Amino acid sequence: MTQADLIEDTAARLLAAYDGPLLAPVSPDFAAGDVEAAYAVQMAQVRRWGAAGRRPAGRKIGLTSEAVQKQLGVGEPDFGHLFSDMIYEPGQVVPYARLQQPKVEAEIAIFLGADIDDPEIDAQGVLAATASVIAAIEIVSSRIADWKINIVDTVADNASSGLVMLGTPARRPEGLDLLGCEMTLSVNGEAVSRGTGAACLGHPLNAAAWLARKSAALGQPLRAGELILTGALGPMAAVAPGDQVEAIITGIGSVSLRFDQGA
Repeated sequence: MTQADLIEDTAARLLAAYDGPLLAPVSPDFAAGDVEAAYAVQMAQVRRWGAAGRRPAGRKIGLTSEAVQKQLGVGEPDFGHLFSDMIYEPGQVVPYARLQQPKVEAEIAIFLGADIDDPEIDAQGVLAATASVIAAIEIVSSRIADWKINIVDTVADNASSGLVMLGTPARRPEGLDLLGCEMTLSVNGEAVSRGTGAACLGHPLNAAAWLARKSAALGQPLRAGELILTGALGPMAAVAPGDQVEAIITGIGSVSLRFDQGA
């Protein structure tokens, strides 16, 4: 099998795992640490989703924790693609059956108000391009059984993307303390994760600037209107059908969701 055939076959197997059995790790099929091939697998899925009529909505950043990077043996974050049907708004019940092995994490999300084409943009440049900031819960999900992933597995699997719940309010970025804000994530009323803006690559806008530079280098620059999930502010937590989840980020906003009872 050629490398191109392997990439398309892996993409097809990952797509099938959204509705069928979960997979063993796909990374053994590729050279160790071959992130370039993993992104090719991700993009093969993105093209198929686009051809099926799904509407792109933004990007998500993962691996923004230094500890998690060390665990996976990498020195930078990763990213995946968001589509409009992945995004939920306050009051909507989240269908548990759409997810595979879900976990939740609280994040700061930004909506871009301007295109970013600068391949050397920094955090201040991203701030200038940001229209609004909002609290979010990312529901991460893995098509790899038992979350037995390395960097190649998670990148190939669209950075372990699942769904997103947006909170309130959406605020203009000026004057917000994205660095020192404190996050508390609770499941069924019990605090399960805490953190600050500094936990996200030193500052959430550092993560967004990394994504903007990476996207420009790949010829897929960020565009006005895109939603960017900047990365977790604390450890993720497992969830079950019927769970209620809430995150409060001081000075930014709050976000909550309820899962249905599943299939």
